[in-house]
Amino acid sequence: MRKSVILSFFLLAALAVQAQLQSPADFLGYEIGTEFSRHADVVRYFEHVAANSDMVTYQEYGKTNERRPLTYAIVTSPANQNNIEQIRKNNLAQTGIIEGDATSDKAIVWLSYNVHGNEASSTEASMVTLYELITTKKDWLDNTVIIIDPCVNPDGRDRYANWYNQVASKPYDPLQIAAEHNEPWPGGRPNHYLFDLNRDWAWATQVESQQRLKVYNQWMPQIHVDFHEQGINEPYYFAPAAEPFHEVITDFQRDFQNQIGKNHAKYFDNEGWLYFTKERFDLLYPSYGDTYPTYMGAIGMTYEQAGHGRAGLGINNDEGFELTLVDRVAHHKTTGLSTVEVASNNVQKLNTEFQKYFDNNELTTKSFVLTGNQDNLIALANLLDRHEIQYGFTGKGKASGVGYDKEKKKTLEYDMAMVVNTNQPKGKMVQVLFEPDAKLSTPLTYDITAWNLPKAYGLEAVASSSQVESLNATMEVKNTGNTNNTATGYIAKWNSMQDARFLAKLLKAGIKVRFTEKPFVNNGTTYDRGSLIITKSDNMRMDNFGLIVNSVANEFKRELEPALSSFATSGPDFGSPDVKLISAPRVALLRGERTSSLSYGATWYFFEQDLGYPVTSIDTGDLGRADLSQFDVLVMPDGYYGSLLNDSTLDKVKTFVRSGGKVVALSGAVSAFAGKEGFGVTSNEKDKDSTAGEDEKKDLLIPYASREESGTTDLITGSIFKITMDKTHPMAFGYGDSYYSLKLGSDSYSYLDGGYNVGWIPDDVVNVSGFAGDTAKTKLKNSMVFGEQRLGAGSVIYMVDDPLFRAFWENGKLLFVNSVFLVNNNRPEL
Repeated sequence: MRKSVILSFFLLAALAVQAQLQSPADFLGYEIGTEFSRHADVVRYFEHVAANSDMVTYQEYGKTNERRPLTYAIVTSPANQNNIEQIRKNNLAQTGIIEGDATSDKAIVWLSYNVHGNEASSTEASMVTLYELITTKKDWLDNTVIIIDPCVNPDGRDRYANWYNQVASKPYDPLQIAAEHNEPWPGGRPNHYLFDLNRDWAWATQVESQQRLKVYNQWMPQIHVDFHEQGINEPYYFAPAAEPFHEVITDFQRDFQNQIGKNHAKYFDNEGWLYFTKERFDLLYPSYGDTYPTYMGAIGMTYEQAGHGRAGLGINNDEGFELTLVDRVAHHKTTGLSTVEVASNNVQKLNTEFQKYFDNNELTTKSFVLTGNQDNLIALANLLDRHEIQYGFTGKGKASGVGYDKEKKKTLEYDMAMVVNTNQPKGKMVQVLFEPDAKLSTPLTYDITAWNLPKAYGLEAVASSSQVESLNATMEVKNTGNTNNTATGYIAKWNSMQDARFLAKLLKAGIKVRFTEKPFVNNGTTYDRGSLIITKSDNMRMDNFGLIVNSVANEFKRELEPALSSFATSGPDFGSPDVKLISAPRVALLRGERTSSLSYGATWYFFEQDLGYPVTSIDTGDLGRADLSQFDVLVMPDGYYGSLLNDSTLDKVKTFVRSGGKVVALSGAVSAFAGKEGFGVTSNEKDKDSTAGEDEKKDLLIPYASREESGTTDLITGSIFKITMDKTHPMAFGYGDSYYSLKLGSDSYSYLDGGYNVGWIPDDVVNVSGFAGDTAKTKLKNSMVFGEQRLGAGSVIYMVDDPLFRAFWENGKLLFVNSVFLVNNNRPEL
């Protein structure tokens, strides 16, 4: 009797807990799909479910820039919840990341929602998916662990949801012209710093990515789904993906995408919902939410629902159908549940093939060996640490292998080198990130086709077919700072972003700093152009001058050389006209309509988070009335300025420059000045040769089905080019005779006539990695890439290639710093 009473008690208690569990609609007070839920309400619902179900745990893994919580739920059976840590460890043991029992009878599925803030249906779908998993699909949870990140980008989502909830009609207006279907700049897609988080998985520049990767690497799921939205007229897209597939992707990964796609198709066909597969969304660029997990062994997939930031609660598309948020949620819920179903039905196969993926013996490249700038090597090591990729360092030696300038065989000699081997759990990801050039089955890709890390970090490297052993896990760093109180000043070299951060911190602290435009020798050491000189005489009114300088040097691990005299053994003395004082520039940055939100965001982020230097953002609508005399530098990000730079505004910009100001024009901003009176930049239109007419006739006869492929001859899809540099110009200080630039398009400009051509592509075009069509490469011959035009006392700086793109091209950042801080420090024309 007593046992029966106890059993009845626990049964009633369990039923009481279950009875307290509410659906999303009951908890929030509205049906899902009839409103856009704010992130705080989504968090509250997930907390409610976790508190009332023994199948769900929920935790915070970080905070956004705007202090919103980043969270995830673990959904599985109560028995699995009680053993969840062992399940996680067994799964990691399959990869070789940790030692232990490498057998697992559980599948791990990770569902990521709302990485693009204004693709807002997916977070709504996350709530109903969670509820259905623990109420109607519980059988799947016995052998499957589902990780749900309900909102990867809370700042962007709330930017969109708050805007929409403010402007939407009640009831909603389905006409496309209605205000609720036309977001203002910058839109809800990006995060706080206006980065596209679905391009940041591999580069991990943003706090959301960095914190998510820590959790992802703790779990290493077998399946990862990234939920998205596309244009309002598009049917639903799901796997299998389109070509090109990177060659490290296994046959099983390809085949299992088909298996999942067929299961989705069964449900969509039953409902009469249109869909498409195998088109548009490829698996190449490694920084997506489908490719990054794929290269980490998972079945990585993107699901795309029609809607995006235009659809709101309901909109009439171009085909006359009304697309509602209710529909969008239903579609995402269906593919999410279908994915879990397929995983649950294929646990053994998933685990067997997942474990096989991490056997990297078949990779022909065994070691990537890199040498060069120590700061850039450290920056690269920091990136690898975020991905928990193994690396080491070795002393003096040499290694042979494939080079990064199209050399089939190159011998690299070094005093010290970083070694990254592919014989490690994440060896295939190493292959993808470091290989000289990815193989393409088709040039029609969704993103850039080149990204190799040695070029991005400005390092010499070889890809060796022999294993190179490393001796040390860390690099030895020299002592920094110098407290010699008898010195007249200090000298610091200039060749990396750490040097730039050191300068920025000194300037903010009120320390006056000079730089040299010519090499010099002091105390037996040769210093190159750009070297910093910090003298006591310039800072006589600064208390604790030596302590401040050395403290900042130690913070950034800078090696300071004490100068016992301002007299140089050769080259300019410290008081020479060729040793320029760096005035702490007051920087303005344009934002708003007509600018690229991504380019503005990357530049804003660079100043605030990477360089650590103040910047004032000015809306483009206020440019006409802004008092530019308050600033020394005006940065114009990529954009389509058009009528914004009318005659009146151009005159204002000219006056600013002639008075000593600097304009730094990035990418599309260069075209705003092309051909305009007073500006020296012109489009580089090539003269047509005698065969051009015949070629044009042939183009007219290209079949309809071949037209898209044939058009690739004019394209550059994110490709790396060798740029010849004038290393004597301040913009190029810290660089050698050449620089490798990531070109995002075929825009081409003639050499500046009367200005300084600092970086250019000569007649011999060298494309070292990525796709570039033949016509596009011809167009780039003899073109200016980086240049400076003097106008009165000031300068206009043209940067056709944006070195701050996505914040991952480490070796380009100093070009931008030089443009802001070093170029044209009131040097008189000779």
